[in-house]
Amino acid sequence: QPQLVESGGGLVEPGGSLRLSCVASGLTLEHYAFGWFRQAPGREREAVSCISTRGDSTNYADSAKGRFTASRDNSKNTVYLQMNNLQPEDTAVYYCAAEFFGMTCPKVIVVGMADSGMEYWGNGTLVTVSS
Repeated sequence: QPQLVESGGGLVEPGGSLRLSCVASGLTLEHYAFGWFRQAPGREREAVSCISTRGDSTNYADSAKGRFTASRDNSKNTVYLQMNNLQPEDTAVYYCAAEFFGMTCPKVIVVGMADSGMEYWGNGTLVTVSS
């Protein structure tokens, strides 16, 4: 059974940076598109960023554009989310999710489609932005 494990969350002051990692096992990474999602307390889960199987295409929510960067290293079975200039409104549990050659994540961001097409999810890592 494929497994995704996120790490890299923590407490950071406004304006700070974090890099989240998502290590995948039990799947061939280059066959999967990935998305980063987040859920803040009392709010619905939202897509933050998507990255294609080869990493040559990315999508970002408006709230993430210019601050967050998704990347992947298929040789390390790892997907990353670099987050800069973090703000209190970025506080949330961040999840990575994978879909086999999928296009769900970009559709979630671009047209607001539901994220139910993502096949595998990690358990999340908490990011808290506070002074």
